[in-house]
Amino acid sequence: MDTLPAEASVSPATRPREVGRTGVVVSPIGLDGATFGWAAGSDETARVLDTYAAGGGNLVSTADHYAGGRSEVMIGAWLRTVRDRSKVIIETRVGRHPDAAGLSKRSMLRAIENSLTRFGTDYVDFLSFDGEDAKVPIEESLETGFRLISEGKVRFLSASRFSADTIRRVGEMAEESGGPSFQALLVEYNLMQRTAYERDFQPLAMALGRGALARLPLASGFLSGRSRSRDEFPNSVMYDDAARHNGRRGDRVLDALRTVAKELGETQTRVALAWVLLKPGVAATVLRAKDAAQVAEAFGATQVRLERNQVTILDKASAQ
Repeated sequence: MDTLPAEASVSPATRPREVGRTGVVVSPIGLDGATFGWAAGSDETARVLDTYAAGGGNLVSTADHYAGGRSEVMIGAWLRTVRDRSKVIIETRVGRHPDAAGLSKRSMLRAIENSLTRFGTDYVDFLSFDGEDAKVPIEESLETGFRLISEGKVRFLSASRFSADTIRRVGEMAEESGGPSFQALLVEYNLMQRTAYERDFQPLAMALGRGALARLPLASGFLSGRSRSRDEFPNSVMYDDAARHNGRRGDRVLDALRTVAKELGETQTRVALAWVLLKPGVAATVLRAKDAAQVAEAFGATQVRLERNQVTILDKASAQ
């Protein structure tokens, strides 16, 4: 499936992008806080965030359950050193922390208060519902989200691990009632995981004017092509997630990445990120980085110029 706009085939993805129709402009490379408080300690987290901000990055994405809340705490410690809070776009997810599980009114109110305390701020830019809650009517969750927006604690709602049908239904409900809808969609999207986004979420994002934030653009590090072992990530789901891509298709994709990267004199990481950034509906990639060097490398993706034939090579190799 060729989803590349003709005019984008040789254009670097340097310009910041608006998330849907929110007016919120984010850098093409976002930062995923999943490693903070786990693979990255306090000092390294601060270095990662400093390097990210110095490179022009402004989108920090996390979840209240990451490292039991330590990710938000570490981001908050760094956020207090930032002169202008409004220059940083914070997205966090609620619904999976054991102290505020689910999307009931009570859980959501507790979750956002806890998150704001950990961040040391009085609002987040995007509050994501992290997975559908079969025990709670979506109307209750949306009403709570509307309350939080009205109180100034949240600017926009977003969705992660929701079905396209539910997101579409929420959009229809918002049109009928004038209530809030999901303005951003967090979706796993990379050369190894294409089907869900391209079949379901890309058309939805384009039709509704929503911004997609592409999570795991390197397929948990698999696409970087670097040797990974359990010694690097002991007892790590990140290692397991990367290792599951081993096989014929994974080898085919890595071969294509190596070919294109060699032609361009670039790294596989940058080429893989550039491929995601060229796809319609994507407002930003959201990258996991455990050290400052990985952040610095990722920024180079915004300067990669992929020719149409190179995109075709990557598309064909990764076709599912």
